[in-house]
Amino acid sequence: MRIGFFTDTYFPQVSGVSTSIKTLKNQLESRGHEVYIFTTTDPEADEFEKDIVRMPSVPFVSFKDRRIVVRGLFFAYQIAKELELDIIHTHTEFGSGFLGKLVANRLKIPVVHTYHTMYEDYLHYIANGKVVRPTHVKHFIKMFVNHSSGVICPSQRVVDTMKRYEVDVPMRIIPTGIEVNGFVRPDITKEDTEKLRERLGIHTDQLMILSLSRISYEKNIQVIIKQFPEVLMNLPNARLVVVGKGPYCEELKAMSHELGIDEYVQFAGEVPHDEVACYYHSADYFVSASTSETQGLTYAEAIASGTQCVVEGNDYLNELFDDDSLGVTFEKDGDFSETLVDYIHQQISLDSEVQKAKLLEISADRFGEDVLDFYQELIGSYVKAPSSEKLPKRTVRKVRVRINSLKNNEDK
Repeated sequence: MRIGFFTDTYFPQVSGVSTSIKTLKNQLESRGHEVYIFTTTDPEADEFEKDIVRMPSVPFVSFKDRRIVVRGLFFAYQIAKELELDIIHTHTEFGSGFLGKLVANRLKIPVVHTYHTMYEDYLHYIANGKVVRPTHVKHFIKMFVNHSSGVICPSQRVVDTMKRYEVDVPMRIIPTGIEVNGFVRPDITKEDTEKLRERLGIHTDQLMILSLSRISYEKNIQVIIKQFPEVLMNLPNARLVVVGKGPYCEELKAMSHELGIDEYVQFAGEVPHDEVACYYHSADYFVSASTSETQGLTYAEAIASGTQCVVEGNDYLNELFDDDSLGVTFEKDGDFSETLVDYIHQQISLDSEVQKAKLLEISADRFGEDVLDFYQELIGSYVKAPSSEKLPKRTVRKVRVRINSLKNNEDK
């Protein structure tokens, strides 16, 4: 099977979406399928990339670290036609996503969509939420998703949102999996974690509380900062490490300073991907108060690393943390500090058997198999309109050469 992924976010841009796309690509290719990425140009991308088609793009309004395709329909169609794609999988509702739908329509093949982002949680970025309203989001998403053959929902929360938006195409709940072996790391030794903690200024008798995510308002890290003085009243040896970068970082630093907890909070910045696992293994607990998650990759990574979690719950997370040895959820923002302190005082040991079973649920292998099953179901039920146009036969090697050739022409 040949699959085309259309996305506005891909490496070298690092995000939950780009990570999940990369994971799925690896899984499908390991099963003998071919995956081609149609995405935005990026000044930091390598000049020659295997099976990646980059289309002219500009930074997205209010998200300067993200980009959006501005042209390239004929370019994308030419490549997709020559590749003789069997299905298109869109991962954005904007530039590349629209192109993916148009290309699928012209090729007369099914198009599946993954709904990654709860946009209602991000409206404050656009004119402080005064222009785009939740009702606008509903109508836009309804229109976009209903022109798909099916939609992948990473959690029940997304299914509920799709139903509220009156989406009526086939839906499949497929939690985004992770490469478990990247976080179950016996090679990360006690010496490694001690060195990292020492670098962060955390002593052996202190608790390392880890927050790891994009640092933006909707991630709700401010709840953790604001309530950390209450945590310190009960656990004076606690230290908070905030890993990540984003537009809300300076506000959080100022908040920490105003609360007089500078010496207890460490902002570590963005961490190279190959070092992330060491941060999980070095931490005593992972925390999050985010209410905007659809798939929660960091929670799965923490579980795989054996780091217990205290996180704000929703339908997906309440099911993920269905055993207290993995961690607990709290109901609302105001419950964070009390829940964290109570959980730490209980000193619940991680149950390795429970963790092992959970790893099967969140594995990339299961993720890839479930997505592939959905593809095959959609292809099998897709009714193709009659067409007299015959697609040219080209070898994959020739197509790859042509991808680079067209890409270079577009860049000129």
